Amino acid sequence: MQTPVISATGLWTPPNSISNAELVESYNAWADNWNLENAADISSGLLEPKPHSSVEFIEKASGIKARYVIDKAGVLDPYVMTPRIPERPNEQISVLAEMAVHAARDALRRAGRDPKDVGAVICAASNMQRAYPAMAIEIQEALGIGGFAFDMNVACSSATFGIQTAADFVRSGNAKSVLVVNPEVCSGHLNFTDRDSHFIFGDVATAVLVEDISIAPAKHWKILGTKLKTQFSNNIRNNFGFLNRAAPDGIGAPDKLFVQEGRKVFKEVVPMVAEMISAHLGELGLEAAKLKRMWLHQANANMNRLISSKVLGHEASEAESPTVLDTYANTSSAGSIIAFHLHSEDFADGERGLICSFGAGYSAGSVVLEKVG
Repeated sequence: MQTPVISATGLWTPPNSISNAELVESYNAWADNWNLENAADISSGLLEPKPHSSVEFIEKASGIKARYVIDKAGVLDPYVMTPRIPERPNEQISVLAEMAVHAARDALRRAGRDPKDVGAVICAASNMQRAYPAMAIEIQEALGIGGFAFDMNVACSSATFGIQTAADFVRSGNAKSVLVVNPEVCSGHLNFTDRDSHFIFGDVATAVLVEDISIAPAKHWKILGTKLKTQFSNNIRNNFGFLNRAAPDGIGAPDKLFVQEGRKVFKEVVPMVAEMISAHLGELGLEAAKLKRMWLHQANANMNRLISSKVLGHEASEAESPTVLDTYANTSSAGSIIAFHLHSEDFADGERGLICSFGAGYSAGSVVLEKVG
């Protein structure tokens, strides 16, 4: 049986960043226009006016200060309020695949790995650009990788589910090197006219190279264990899909974009994730105090603060639970991998940490790692 390790990670960040102040200015202009257009119905009581957003509200609610996006102009235009990403001809690489290739090449370079030596590609993400052919197969083709490839979607938990799947392929001998990519254009499914969520998401791509220890670089991450959990909930949902055309009355309705019951999500996900992490550590015979760092899903700063305090028994320092949410916002499956990628270089041989992602489903996954070399 082969032994899976993480050889390297990769990151690709879009060039365009939007500050909270810019986003608020755009949203408030849209709200003012909407209120003006619907003044008669608002005056008669048929409609409620759209309230303004504010930088203070966003930062208090989420801890987010900025986000990277594929298209900035469309998002900030109060008469558009959505990214404008032109369709590409079938002969040209698609946007999501191109993002994934950038992140993958970063990971491959860091591991000193030639693409032809990779045996499988898993595209694990929330926001797939199309139903088929699989994004993973397009990415595989663009990189010149053999073997097999497929897509998987477990919403914000997709990366950790992808890592366990890749590790299982390595253990079973189905592949010696598996590339897991997480390209996310979250701005495409975000309702920028919803005050309660218009600030949540950003765009990015990450990659994780999972390989047999026999071919891994001297410095790598031993996978001590993985754990996955799902529990059905409607509190985070997106009903957009190919069946929408069969019920045309619902096309364009708010539920065809991201919707959530934020307070319910917070109340239900925090204990579920904290209990899963504690149980996972217990199964591995590890104490939380022995973890140098937890790289948590980057959805909400208050949520991460409470989860880490439940696991560690005290409020985590920035070193114990680093934040990338402030500059990247919620990037769905990629968030915990960004945190790991940017905040792991200081680990010494034998030190341990934990990647954990959680989100719609509900779904949650944890990966316990030990630095080698």
